Amino acid sequence: MGLFDKLAFISQARQALEEMGIDPFNVEIQKILSPTEARIAGRKVLLAGTNNYLGLTFDPRCIEAACQATRSEGTGTTGSRTANGTFAGHRALERELAEFFGCAKAIVFSTGFVANLGVISTLTGPGDTLIIDGDSHASIYDGCRMGGADILRFRHNDTADLEKRLRRLGDRTKNTLVIVEGIYSMLGDRAPLAEIVSLKKQYGFWLMVDEAHSLGVLGQNGRGLAEECGCMDDVDFIIGTFSKSLGAIGGFCVSNHPELDLVRYASRSYLFTASPSPATIASVRRALQILAAGTDLRERLWANAHRLYEGLSELGYRLGPEPTPVVAVHMGSKEETLACWKELLESGIYVNLVWPPAAPKGESLLRCSVSAAHTEEQIERLLTAFAELAHRSAAPPSPDTHE
Repeated sequence: MGLFDKLAFISQARQALEEMGIDPFNVEIQKILSPTEARIAGRKVLLAGTNNYLGLTFDPRCIEAACQATRSEGTGTTGSRTANGTFAGHRALERELAEFFGCAKAIVFSTGFVANLGVISTLTGPGDTLIIDGDSHASIYDGCRMGGADILRFRHNDTADLEKRLRRLGDRTKNTLVIVEGIYSMLGDRAPLAEIVSLKKQYGFWLMVDEAHSLGVLGQNGRGLAEECGCMDDVDFIIGTFSKSLGAIGGFCVSNHPELDLVRYASRSYLFTASPSPATIASVRRALQILAAGTDLRERLWANAHRLYEGLSELGYRLGPEPTPVVAVHMGSKEETLACWKELLESGIYVNLVWPPAAPKGESLLRCSVSAAHTEEQIERLLTAFAELAHRSAAPPSPDTHE
């Protein structure tokens, strides 16, 4: 058996897509025109699948900060944080992140994915227990596998199921890390964090919240779900990313435990990965200042999110459990969902096609992500496209069956 034989099923699936004249997982953006528009296959397309929640990728202040850093410090660090890759900007960003979250310590990683790999696999090991939500991101699953701790899953957002697993652990809860997400990336719903914190006080476990999709979106100051729920002091570790609301690339962990600094000396994804470039660090620092300075972007973001969610609901589409900037549209079979996705793209609308296992419960989704940079006209254009899709396709699923 050759090494590639195990990938034969992928080859067959790709061939089937190619015969349909489409590859939804390798869409080439020929030219990015703005935070909300691009040119794809020669046509101008409205982007509604980018996670660019605050629309900062084209903010002139962030661009200028990146340009200045490149001119003064070069295009890259050419090394890991521990070798030659810790610049003054990395340390400054860590201080600013700690201040923004009101935490004692912060560590910057090269991506949000490796932040989860590095922190989870370093904090936990054989003899420890990890309990994670069943709909957790792939980076959380992979970080759990790398550490060697026992891994338990509880049903998505089901605190009764979580408590059942905690009761069975007995004293082992003292060496248990529970991981949830601020906003889940596929369905767009929040974790029931206040209830989980209540369980933490009862059972004494450690708590990590991945705020990748909720940083800049939730909370009075945009700190995420923990701030929105008034639970900042009850969360042991907050993980986040720079690649969504902050419009760049990178990841971080903040904590009030001073021992977080020890992770630097043991995390392989910190020790052996090239550090973020000066341009990235500079643009993120500027974006964090913009986020901390005001609420106007979040107000626009939420106005757009509510309008899209309510409009799609009025059209009869079955949606994710609650309105957030991630609006998941439940569709039919894989083939039907692909056909609808293709039709939207050909009409100038780009959304995310999500198939199992990425989509929960074996369903297929058209996932929309809303930006503060979307205009009211662009949101209405999205709704018009989905209305035409419903008119040409079979009737959308009943709203009475919301998840």
